[in-house]
Amino acid sequence: MTAEDFDPLAQKAQADALVEGAALRLRELLREAVSHLDPFPPFPGAFFTNAIEAEPAAAAQGERGCVVVCPDGELYELVMGVELPAFPDEPADAVSMRKEELRRLDNLHPRDYLVYAYNALTRVVEILMEQREAKES
Repeated sequence: MTAEDFDPLAQKAQADALVEGAALRLRELLREAVSHLDPFPPFPGAFFTNAIEAEPAAAAQGERGCVVVCPDGELYELVMGVELPAFPDEPADAVSMRKEELRRLDNLHPRDYLVYAYNALTRVVEILMEQREAKES
Protein backbone atom coordinates (compact mmCIF):
# COMPACT_ATOMS: atom_id res chain seq x y z
CA MET A 1 0.00 0.00 0.00
CA THR A 2 1.39 3.35 -0.96
CA ALA A 3 1.12 6.52 1.06
CA GLU A 4 -1.44 7.80 -1.44
CA ASP A 5 -3.63 4.70 -0.89
CA PHE A 6 -3.57 4.93 2.90
CA ASP A 7 -6.82 6.39 4.32
CA PRO A 8 -6.37 7.50 7.94
CA LEU A 9 -10.12 8.12 8.28
CA ALA A 10 -10.80 4.50 7.32
CA GLN A 11 -8.36 3.39 10.03
CA LYS A 12 -10.16 5.56 12.58
CA ALA A 13 -13.54 4.22 11.47
CA GLN A 14 -12.30 0.65 11.93
CA ALA A 15 -10.95 1.45 15.37
CA ASP A 16 -14.24 3.11 16.37
CA ALA A 17 -16.19 0.05 15.19
CA LEU A 18 -13.95 -2.24 17.24
CA VAL A 19 -14.39 -0.15 20.37
CA GLU A 20 -18.17 0.04 19.90
CA GLY A 21 -18.39 -3.73 19.40
CA ALA A 22 -16.29 -4.38 22.47
CA ALA A 23 -18.47 -2.02 24.53
CA LEU A 24 -21.64 -3.82 23.42
CA ARG A 25 -20.20 -7.22 24.31
CA LEU A 26 -18.93 -5.97 27.66
CA ARG A 27 -22.43 -4.59 28.41
CA GLU A 28 -23.83 -8.10 27.85
CA LEU A 29 -21.18 -9.71 30.07
CA LEU A 30 -21.76 -7.17 32.85
CA ARG A 31 -25.55 -7.65 32.80
CA GLU A 32 -25.11 -11.43 32.91
CA ALA A 33 -22.64 -11.31 35.81
CA VAL A 34 -24.76 -8.86 37.82
CA SER A 35 -27.82 -11.10 37.42
CA HIS A 36 -26.03 -13.78 39.46
CA LEU A 37 -25.30 -11.62 42.50
CA ASP A 38 -27.38 -12.82 45.42
CA PRO A 39 -27.71 -10.61 47.31
CA PHE A 40 -26.72 -7.50 45.40
CA PRO A 41 -24.56 -5.52 47.85
CA PRO A 42 -25.46 -2.10 49.22
CA PHE A 43 -23.13 0.77 48.34
CA PRO A 44 -20.81 1.52 51.29
CA GLY A 45 -22.18 4.40 53.34
CA ALA A 46 -25.47 4.55 51.44
CA PHE A 47 -28.83 4.13 53.15
CA PHE A 48 -30.99 3.35 50.11
CA THR A 49 -28.74 2.40 47.20
CA ASN A 50 -27.53 -1.02 46.10
CA ALA A 51 -24.57 -0.44 43.81
CA ILE A 52 -20.97 -1.44 43.16
CA GLU A 53 -18.32 1.17 42.45
CA ALA A 54 -17.07 1.03 38.87
CA GLU A 55 -14.73 3.95 38.87
CA PRO A 56 -11.08 3.25 38.17
CA ALA A 57 -8.81 6.03 39.37
CA ALA A 58 -7.55 6.65 35.84
CA ALA A 59 -11.08 7.37 34.60
CA ALA A 60 -12.15 9.67 37.39
CA GLN A 61 -13.34 12.97 36.03
CA GLY A 62 -14.19 16.12 37.93
CA GLU A 63 -17.52 16.67 36.19
CA ARG A 64 -18.90 13.24 37.07
CA GLY A 65 -19.70 11.82 40.48
CA CYS A 66 -19.02 8.27 41.57
CA VAL A 67 -19.74 5.78 38.76
CA VAL A 68 -21.47 2.60 39.89
CA VAL A 69 -23.13 -0.48 38.42
CA CYS A 70 -26.61 -1.26 39.73
CA PRO A 71 -28.72 -4.43 39.84
CA ASP A 72 -29.93 -3.83 36.26
CA GLY A 73 -26.33 -4.08 35.02
CA GLU A 74 -26.24 -0.46 33.87
CA LEU A 75 -23.79 2.26 34.82
CA TYR A 76 -24.96 5.24 36.84
CA GLU A 77 -23.52 8.32 38.46
CA LEU A 78 -24.22 8.14 42.20
CA VAL A 79 -24.67 11.51 43.86
CA MET A 80 -25.00 11.48 47.63
CA GLY A 81 -25.69 14.43 49.83
CA VAL A 82 -27.93 15.93 52.48
CA GLU A 83 -31.10 17.93 51.95
CA LEU A 84 -31.54 20.49 54.68
CA PRO A 85 -35.04 20.89 56.08
CA ALA A 86 -37.16 23.69 54.63
CA PHE A 87 -37.48 25.17 58.08
CA PRO A 88 -34.21 25.12 60.03
CA ASP A 89 -36.07 24.97 63.36
CA GLU A 90 -37.75 21.65 62.39
CA PRO A 91 -36.21 18.57 63.93
CA ALA A 92 -34.95 16.17 61.28
CA ASP A 93 -33.21 12.84 61.41
CA ALA A 94 -30.23 11.85 59.29
CA VAL A 95 -32.19 9.32 57.21
CA SER A 96 -34.88 11.79 56.15
CA MET A 97 -32.27 14.37 55.18
CA ARG A 98 -30.15 11.91 53.20
CA LYS A 99 -30.20 12.35 49.43
CA GLU A 100 -29.03 9.53 47.15
CA GLU A 101 -29.58 10.02 43.44
CA LEU A 102 -28.69 7.70 40.56
CA ARG A 103 -28.27 9.24 37.11
CA ARG A 104 -28.05 6.71 34.30
CA LEU A 105 -24.97 7.22 32.12
CA ASP A 106 -26.55 6.76 28.69
CA ASN A 107 -24.21 9.07 26.80
CA LEU A 108 -20.82 7.65 27.67
CA HIS A 109 -18.46 7.39 24.74
CA PRO A 110 -17.80 3.67 24.05
CA ARG A 111 -14.14 4.22 24.96
CA ASP A 112 -15.14 5.53 28.41
CA TYR A 113 -17.79 2.84 28.81
CA LEU A 114 -15.12 0.17 28.27
CA VAL A 115 -13.02 1.47 31.14
CA TYR A 116 -15.90 1.78 33.61
CA ALA A 117 -17.63 -1.45 32.59
CA TYR A 118 -14.44 -3.50 32.73
CA ASN A 119 -13.69 -2.21 36.21
CA ALA A 120 -17.29 -2.92 37.25
CA LEU A 121 -17.16 -6.45 35.82
CA THR A 122 -13.88 -7.13 37.63
CA ARG A 123 -15.43 -6.06 40.94
CA VAL A 124 -18.64 -8.03 40.30
CA VAL A 125 -16.60 -11.16 39.60
CA GLU A 126 -14.68 -10.66 42.87
CA ILE A 127 -17.98 -10.40 44.77
CA LEU A 128 -19.39 -13.45 42.98
CA MET A 129 -16.32 -15.44 44.01
CA GLU A 130 -16.70 -14.25 47.62
CA GLN A 131 -20.37 -15.27 47.58
CA ARG A 132 -19.53 -18.68 46.15
CA GLU A 133 -16.86 -19.27 48.82
CA ALA A 134 -19.29 -18.24 51.57
CA LYS A 135 -21.91 -20.72 50.30
CA GLU A 136 -19.37 -23.54 50.09
CA SER A 137 -18.12 -23.05 53.63
